[in-house]
Amino acid sequence: MGLTKKGQATRDRIVAAASQLMLEQGVARTTIEDIQAAAGVSPSQLYHYFPGKNALVLAVIEYQTGRVMDVQHQGLDELDTLGSLSQWRDLMVGILTETQCAGGCPLGSLASDLAESDPVARVQLANAFARWEELIRDGLVRMQKRGELSEAADPGDLAVAMLAAVQGGLLLSQVRRDPAPLRTAVDTMIAHLRTLTT
Repeated sequence: MGLTKKGQATRDRIVAAASQLMLEQGVARTTIEDIQAAAGVSPSQLYHYFPGKNALVLAVIEYQTGRVMDVQHQGLDELDTLGSLSQWRDLMVGILTETQCAGGCPLGSLASDLAESDPVARVQLANAFARWEELIRDGLVRMQKRGELSEAADPGDLAVAMLAAVQGGLLLSQVRRDPAPLRTAVDTMIAHLRTLTT
């Protein structure tokens, strides 16, 4: 739909408010009234942009996917060496440190909340993780082409393992309020990749 600049700003404000509330208190416990109050909009304004809560949930997933992927592109677009993997790890650990490890991964939190209750949201989240996985895989393929990773290595499997390590590390870091689990998880994967160098 073609929105005016003001209309787009209002829609963005609604999505940002909904996103913060859903991550803080869970999707089920976040009401439309909560979102209206946080965004400073009337019911008619909210329903003008979103026919219901389900549409708003999907918009929140899209919003958080964009935010997460923006960060991941910073660390993964130029990935082609073990050294650049370490720089990517440092980027993520730095963000965790700045936030004092609160919140964890927005996509992981939403997936935990929605995967069993909302099949449409689950598919959207699966696609988001697939995009993240693809960025890692593409970097590992570049490493192979440079001779930094054995031709016998499977970049697809390694990308899944790395993303799983990141997600587990983010969750443990959130619970412990300590970035060490994320650092350890990624460093363990990097150490494994070193054994696969040609």
